[in-house]
Amino acid sequence: MAPTVLHLRSETKHLEHRSALTPATTAELIKAGYVVNVERSPERIFDDEEFEKAGATLVPEHSWVDAPKEHIIVGLKELEEKDFPLKHVHVQFAHCYKQQAGWENVLARFPRGGGTLLDLEFLVDEHGRRVAAFGFHAGFAGAALALEVWAWQLNHSEPFPGVESYPNEDALIADVQKAVKEGVAKAGRLPRVIVIGARGRCGSGAVSALKKAGIPDENILDWDMAETAKGGPFKEITDSDIFVNCIYLTSKIPNFVNKESLQVPDRQLSVVCDVSADTTSPFTPVPIYTVATTFDKPTVPVDGLTSGPPLSVISIDHLPSLLPREASEAFSHDLLPSLLTLNDWQNSPVWARAKKLFDEKVATLPESALRK
Repeated sequence: MAPTVLHLRSETKHLEHRSALTPATTAELIKAGYVVNVERSPERIFDDEEFEKAGATLVPEHSWVDAPKEHIIVGLKELEEKDFPLKHVHVQFAHCYKQQAGWENVLARFPRGGGTLLDLEFLVDEHGRRVAAFGFHAGFAGAALALEVWAWQLNHSEPFPGVESYPNEDALIADVQKAVKEGVAKAGRLPRVIVIGARGRCGSGAVSALKKAGIPDENILDWDMAETAKGGPFKEITDSDIFVNCIYLTSKIPNFVNKESLQVPDRQLSVVCDVSADTTSPFTPVPIYTVATTFDKPTVPVDGLTSGPPLSVISIDHLPSLLPREASEAFSHDLLPSLLTLNDWQNSPVWARAKKLFDEKVATLPESALRK
């Protein structure tokens, strides 16, 4: 039987340097008998030559469109918004299962071309737990940026400037440590930070970044479900300098903080990093802002406050891209056991569950979307 061919496409999303496959996982797949074609990419954090050394065949950018139908196309973020039908099996994050704006046009391209979407966001084990996620590095990057913003606001009146991806974690931590030192010189003390959701993937990443940046344990309030069970708003948030929210909600709970709870004369809080970035969700426990931020403009101010320091919110929805190498390596490592079963994906429980969900979502498409 001919070997299964995986085709790693080049990402087209702005400032997306991560990759679903790494040179290390590519080498493991090739060792297991797969053929791996890798599109050349000017944006990917890994050099093309790293994949070539791992045994992959380099192919032109965007050549997946014309690849044989039986090749499986592997990507990370959503495809460009085009209209042509999709004939392949695609492994990626598509962001079209929660009725996001334009979801029907994105999803309908697959059944229109006889293709299949195996969405990485909904790739779960038998217990419903995701087999791979970027949560740790989202929390890590969010907490690191929050420390930099805290220090910046102590020493500048203008908004925090844009940021770019770092080549590695050490480079990011060096910048954060330098910023914290400048902040301490102005404030005369280290910041106090509260992390809610501290026991999960995201929260543990946030706590790790804080510790590596030199924030001592006594300055970190690491809360989880037990601590928030009494219901907010929580004064511990406004008593802290930085609040990192790592909770993703699918139902409404009492707010952790709101505009009213911020209007206290002794507020210390000056930075909120909403790692979940549920900017407009009715379930958000942090309803103090309505604007998603970006690497170009990382913060948005909270207006209408009558006392206390200026308060900025970070709500970037692809924070792991700040550390594309480490984030990709961790994600692809966790995804590898599932990738190794793609040669019989219809009978692999993880992929079969993803296919069942795809079929269920396709069944909800309006006829007009399928007729294009």
